[in-house]
Amino acid sequence: MSDMISADLVDLDLSAETKEAAARALAERMVARGRVTDLEGFLADVAAREAQMPTGLDGGIGIPHCRSEHVTEPTLAFGRSAAGIDFGAADGPADLVFLIAAPAGADDAHLTILSALARQLMNAEFTAALRSVGDAADAAALIRGKDPAPADEPRAGAEPVGGSTGDTTSETAAGGPGEKPGEEESGGEGPGGGESGGEGAGESGRPFRIVAVTSCPTGIAHTYMAAESLENAGREAGVEVVVETQGSAGFTRLDPAVIAAADGVILAHDVAVREKDRFAGKPTVDTGVKAAVNRPGELIGEVRSKAARGEVTAADGAGAGGAAGGADGATPVGRGGESGEGYGTRLRTWLMSGVSYMVPFVAAGGLLIALGFAIGGYEINKAPSVMDHFVWTQADSWAALLYQIGGVSFAFLVPVLAGYIAYGMADRPGLVPGFVGGSIALTIDAGFLGGLAAGLISGAVVLAIQRVRIPAALRGIMPVVVIPLISSAVVGFLMFVVIGKPIASAQEAMTDWLNGLSGANAVLLGALLGLMMCFDLGGPVNKVAYTFATAGIAVSDPSDSAMKIMAAVMAAGMVPPLAMALATTVRARLFNAAERENGKAAWVLGASFISEGAIPFAAADPLRVIPSSMVGGAITGALSMTFGATLRAPHGGVFVVPLIGNPLLYLVAVAAGVCVTTALVIVLKGLRRPVPGATAQGPGGGTDPSAPSGAKQPVAA
Repeated sequence: MSDMISADLVDLDLSAETKEAAARALAERMVARGRVTDLEGFLADVAAREAQMPTGLDGGIGIPHCRSEHVTEPTLAFGRSAAGIDFGAADGPADLVFLIAAPAGADDAHLTILSALARQLMNAEFTAALRSVGDAADAAALIRGKDPAPADEPRAGAEPVGGSTGDTTSETAAGGPGEKPGEEESGGEGPGGGESGGEGAGESGRPFRIVAVTSCPTGIAHTYMAAESLENAGREAGVEVVVETQGSAGFTRLDPAVIAAADGVILAHDVAVREKDRFAGKPTVDTGVKAAVNRPGELIGEVRSKAARGEVTAADGAGAGGAAGGADGATPVGRGGESGEGYGTRLRTWLMSGVSYMVPFVAAGGLLIALGFAIGGYEINKAPSVMDHFVWTQADSWAALLYQIGGVSFAFLVPVLAGYIAYGMADRPGLVPGFVGGSIALTIDAGFLGGLAAGLISGAVVLAIQRVRIPAALRGIMPVVVIPLISSAVVGFLMFVVIGKPIASAQEAMTDWLNGLSGANAVLLGALLGLMMCFDLGGPVNKVAYTFATAGIAVSDPSDSAMKIMAAVMAAGMVPPLAMALATTVRARLFNAAERENGKAAWVLGASFISEGAIPFAAADPLRVIPSSMVGGAITGALSMTFGATLRAPHGGVFVVPLIGNPLLYLVAVAAGVCVTTALVIVLKGLRRPVPGATAQGPGGGTDPSAPSGAKQPVAA
């Protein structure tokens, strides 16, 4: 641990006012130590992780973190803020900020140490010591698990963060830190052991037993903090909790005997739970990982209540919902958030699951096809198979090769879309009928509409099958034989015989409508798509517009109208980040230091057609940035359609300009939208008083915290 944090990686007077500025200040210390090679690239990775889920925790803690190719070795930087910094926690700003940087290929030992730090953050005495320490070297020593200096009395609860490099993915039960997961203690042992005989208690008066799985997208911080929080809450409630952390360092599977003896299951995750079927047939609470960090006691109470009512997961284990109706949103992809969310939200999550898996095929296939056309001309689609004719020295042969590889990639679009929509609904058992239904949609010319229908039908059929109670002897063959067989047969029948023709007719009608677009109708469509692309900057509405565009070009011979729509969508998506970059250049005083730095990165992101480059600006000032971006995006989309610009590639930004029809007018359309958005943002921001930190004055003397930071305690304490 000593090589992961030192005094020069500690800032006890962190003056940043935003989470972006805080990450930058701490990252600059990492750069100075040679731990980070590219500051902007690393900060982009931190921002991308932050966009997945806020990293603020109750108790005044912020833990921005990421895995990045720009990190040379695992590193920690710590900052303490007097005013507090908003990291998205429900209880307010964070005064303790840990920036955790892990290399893209970090080894297990280092990740184990990082996970130990994450667990220590749930220790109230550890965080209190960090709030009171007065020297950077002492703070670094505390984090390393060493006493910073001779003290009047030893500090309890500050076990070394790096003291053990043993396996952290097999966690201890609530009975005590030294207890192995497989050992059973008598009911009287451990804190709270005498309370185990209440509602939902285990057999023979023993403590209620819970097995849990925690995981987050990065697998470094929240995964292990959630585990520690659940274990602490279990001790207080007199419940035995054994946690399997599925983190970056891998995971050690819980002993099957421990799972079999458990009375309930908690799945706290934001990515798919691996081997989820192990927990079939038990009362299960399925939620996000932050719920386990912030309210572990409620989750334990909920699973005990389910056990008392006899609610269990689907018998085959593929779904996480109970037969009594607990299946809503229970799959790792389809859960989509907390329980109780509306059907519309879950439907959007399922559809976005399919789209997210489909987009890489679209990008790869589309760019390969576009390159084939660029090298060999638009007649390359009539070239014979490269299996029959390929000359190494002829450009046309290479063009045909690129075109045909792209065509093969495109052939996967509809099956992947349908398969992963079904996966979002029903987990792995939904994949087979989803892919089968998507392939049938291609066979009957039902296109993307058919793929959407096939995915939703497949997921629904699998969920229906999972609700049927079956004998225990058949449970083993359900996921691999029975469910794929029955669901594929049902979906195939429905697609071929019942709904296939109507959907194919609707797809044909939509294609004819697009081909017939001209004049004012085309311009209005371009403006609408521009508004959608700039509304949520990479969110669901943006993805709907993008998917609509890519669906039109995802064929071997797309229509002229489809290529115009693709061009308009990409042009509009480039406007927000480019406009923010330009605004920070021409009116820097309207933006704080962090925003000016983000503006530099936004030039590259916008030019690459990455709309998310404007998210930091929209998050900080949504009422000015988002409407301005929508106006500029609408103008760009309308102008692109007016100029008749076409595009065969689904991505690439300015780097695919040679593949664009009417490229000069296309760039004019982009520039017009960027200028309009920039002007609107400058005018709207100019109507308010200057942003703190935008001038040369330091931010140190501005605000005074309303409450002393030392009063905060982690929620799990």
